Amino acid sequence: MTTFGQRLWQALDTHGPLCVGIDPHESLLQSWGLPVSADGVREFGLRVVDAAAGRVGVVKPQVAFFERFGSRGFAALEDVLAAARAAELIVIADAKRGDIGSTMDGYAAAWLQPGSPLEADAVTLSPYLGPDSLQQTLTFALRHGKGAFVLAATSNPEAEPVQTAVTADAAAEEGERVAARVARDAGWHNVGLPGALGSVGVVIGATVTRSRFGLSDILLAGTPILAPGFGAQGADPAELGRLFGYVSSQVIANESRSVLAVGPDRLAERIAERAALYGARL
Repeated sequence: MTTFGQRLWQALDTHGPLCVGIDPHESLLQSWGLPVSADGVREFGLRVVDAAAGRVGVVKPQVAFFERFGSRGFAALEDVLAAARAAELIVIADAKRGDIGSTMDGYAAAWLQPGSPLEADAVTLSPYLGPDSLQQTLTFALRHGKGAFVLAATSNPEAEPVQTAVTADAAAEEGERVAARVARDAGWHNVGLPGALGSVGVVIGATVTRSRFGLSDILLAGTPILAPGFGAQGADPAELGRLFGYVSSQVIANESRSVLAVGPDRLAERIAERAALYGARL
């Protein structure tokens, strides 16, 4: 069985770092001429998948925009996830789940169990109920050849006081930031996995200053990095190397509005244009 990290490495090597977010905001649905409904988000998602296939290696559906429509929204998401995986895209479900015990077991089965209606290749997770709260889920992911991305340093300013705080955990290194502890725990799960890239990654906003969060190149070596913030949020593709230094080759650069805002008719062309801005993988 190939690992998620191995498949991700191949996708990045083939297509470069651009990841297209599938974010059917209400305003985008309207500008695309689609109904603000489950049918609308399904059509939106399928059009993005069709435009992305063969042009990028990774897509990231934002779960919230589908689940707002209840059971029909989840049914729409199931169709989009299945279509993306059938198109041989790496699919990261942006669900940001985080809980304890049997609840996390349920989330793992929903998003990472092979054959699940919501099966994705990886899921985003929140670690802020404690460093041990995700252990079973991450073990489950590795057992099934899946991946996960744990929130470490997010781009919203209100998160910085928490994520840059020095942890008082006895297991932490002296002076270690919370974000750095999250990244260290994630990286531990990658020890011994085959290939150049692990299967458990972290989320680091492209607009944050990594040093403030204690996220050094050494700490992140071998860890996949999902980096939202490129495009409309202000990070420039040309700056990827400067922003991420030695670990640039591990970065998945997510863009959503900067791609989706052009509308369905120019979408494939726009994806190709944005992908080209990143050039060959660094």
